[in-house]
Amino acid sequence: MRDYEIKHTVMADEIDAFAHVNNMVYLKWFNIVAMEHCAAVGYSGKLLWEKGFGWIIKSHRIEYIVPVRPYENIVIKTRVESVKAASSIRSYKVVNEKGELCANGETVWVWVNYKTGRPSRIPQEVLSKFGF
Repeated sequence: MRDYEIKHTVMADEIDAFAHVNNMVYLKWFNIVAMEHCAAVGYSGKLLWEKGFGWIIKSHRIEYIVPVRPYENIVIKTRVESVKAASSIRSYKVVNEKGELCANGETVWVWVNYKTGRPSRIPQEVLSKFGF
């Protein structure tokens, strides 16, 4: 399953002094939707920790397009776009209830051995869960 999405109502504590969603909240949303996507295909954070291998973030890119306001209903979408031996690129979109693209972004995730902290080849078993 390459695509995944969650619905969310923007809460007051996610708003900054400019009356729109704080920039750091988008990172939180991106992490939440990514973790929920992994859990939905059978690879929860707890399971990965127990196996000793899993994902860490190398970098983020976010583009803010339309401000998201308090109590708006939004959809946060994610898709695993591509994979290499030990990394993947995951894209994100935040869409409001009018269907407007409010923000988009990408994260480079690296598959690592949690004991050594070193990159490791992503197992085919994991790749197949994301449609690769």
